[in-house]
Amino acid sequence: MDSLTQIALGAAVGEAVLGRKVGNKAVVWGAVLGTVPDLDVFIPLGDPVADFTYHRSFSHSIIVLTLISPAFAWLILKFHSQPRSAFGGWWLLSVLVLVTHPLLDVFTVYGTQLLWPLDDTPYFVSSVFIVDPAYTAPLLAGLGITFLLTRQRERRPWLPNALGLTLSSAYLTWGLYAKYEVESFARAELDRHGISHERLLTVPTPANTLLWRILVMGEETYYEGFRSLLDRGETLQLHQIEHDPSLLEGIEDHWPVERLRWFTNGFYSVTARDGAIIITDLRMGHEPNYVFAFRVARADDPVPTPIEAEQLPMDLQLGELSWVWRRIRDEHTERRHSDDP
Repeated sequence: MDSLTQIALGAAVGEAVLGRKVGNKAVVWGAVLGTVPDLDVFIPLGDPVADFTYHRSFSHSIIVLTLISPAFAWLILKFHSQPRSAFGGWWLLSVLVLVTHPLLDVFTVYGTQLLWPLDDTPYFVSSVFIVDPAYTAPLLAGLGITFLLTRQRERRPWLPNALGLTLSSAYLTWGLYAKYEVESFARAELDRHGISHERLLTVPTPANTLLWRILVMGEETYYEGFRSLLDRGETLQLHQIEHDPSLLEGIEDHWPVERLRWFTNGFYSVTARDGAIIITDLRMGHEPNYVFAFRVARADDPVPTPIEAEQLPMDLQLGELSWVWRRIRDEHTERRHSDDP
């Protein structure tokens, strides 16, 4: 999730583990360690597809993070010149803060390689958006109330922070339930309309878990629709979009192509534009604005020519956020596509 959320989670976990023993030091180190896994974005790998697909790999492995947690505990111990008897507490804080970071990331749609290097599968649940104030706010509120009450009392209170962690965890549980409801509805509608599909993905729209994007993948076409938990209608409106996977014939073994097809779990489109073949990750964004798209070949005739991958600029429209909030309340507020079926 976003950096502020990971900082807040790390600080809250640090407070829960050692706050009553070492005070604000636990919060500070929790916040610092909460950002450590995401520092891999500063490691240049020389290729945009590599940067994209190796993020959340080794740096987000619960195996790697568990193994290196004693080193962080030792560094904290040395920084504060504390006795060796304090090592156990700092070790527990370190491992819990580091591991909860990737575990939270799994709830988003990006893909987190939790078990690297034993298993490089990019796991994703896609039940919460990467930025969601409803998750972050309880953590910040719990920490803020703890700080305020600490000034008024001799003993540091534990309840506000515990409530913050409980409420944020409850929100994740709610997201799973909401996803189940939307996905069940979508599957029933697809069966009712006789729409065959290879893959189905449900993803919450920005900053909420009330409006969900539904992505249905076929062989040479995919469908996009939206469902709000406040909708009263019993039908799902889907927009059909064509793409052409056959454009990749002859370059299936080109590393960026192979890597993107694997990392997206099949939720990608292939198009030809401006003389280039483009692979777009359909999981993040919505039609026609997506976060990650890459040129992978020249559209030569008769066989495409592989090229060094190039990431296209993001084309995100902030004005779409206002549409999201309107669509949550009104199921008739639909986005228009020129190629509706």
